[in-house]
Amino acid sequence: MTMAEAVDLFHGDPMTQPLTYPGRTPATSGVLMDGAYLQLRLEESAPADDWQAGDETLGELLARLGRSPMSERHPVVAVGSNASPGQLRRKFAGRGIPPVIPMTLADVDGLAPGVSAHVNRWGYVPAVPVEAPGETSRLFVLWLDERELAVLDLTEPNYWRRRLPAERHPVTLDSGGPLPSCFVYVGRHGCLVDEAGEARRLADQRALIQCLLDESPELRRLCGSTPEEFLVSVRDEALRDTIYRLFPAERRTMSQPALADLPSR
Repeated sequence: MTMAEAVDLFHGDPMTQPLTYPGRTPATSGVLMDGAYLQLRLEESAPADDWQAGDETLGELLARLGRSPMSERHPVVAVGSNASPGQLRRKFAGRGIPPVIPMTLADVDGLAPGVSAHVNRWGYVPAVPVEAPGETSRLFVLWLDERELAVLDLTEPNYWRRRLPAERHPVTLDSGGPLPSCFVYVGRHGCLVDEAGEARRLADQRALIQCLLDESPELRRLCGSTPEEFLVSVRDEALRDTIYRLFPAERRTMSQPALADLPSR
């Protein structure tokens, strides 16, 4: 990864630029270290601590920084902006724990990024995992220690952290190794559906908002006819609550009980 590519990962984030949601994501596995992203090379059949991070192993890097080894970290599948280093840095800012988070690309079976049935206080319509039988999604897995996991939990008030059953949603790393079990943040509000009644898939935020507006005269009346007008309007918490009630009233939502009922441990 070039210096320009690394800098670009931290150029803005969805909290400050909502229409960029879910944010800039890396092209490769790596390690987020506050404002830097170090490319990570996974070694086939090797334990995670032996993966290469620059001129040292990942285990050596974590030890040098005084952080937890991979064996003590929790894998979390990132469905939305948690795969964006810029967004993660923003979430951890001011919480007293500069993040040092390995981020590994993986194939996740039976799960896809959908759209939550609510508008975030920052103005974007965020992602939510939806069941997708027969499909495989290319997603990042975050490896968080206990303190990092606790901080990330605090930034996810609209989600429950649940454990994915490996037999139903296998997660396979680029190194070829299957993970026995991963966490994922499941939406508390269900997901939005398309006009055919199927779970809507996450798309470019500008295009997503425009589509939602085009499909609903009432939403246009409340929020205007463009994504820019929408963002200005939804700064009002009362209006966001109105939209939250409007989605199910217009039959645009679907619950995800199979995910919500997964174990938390």
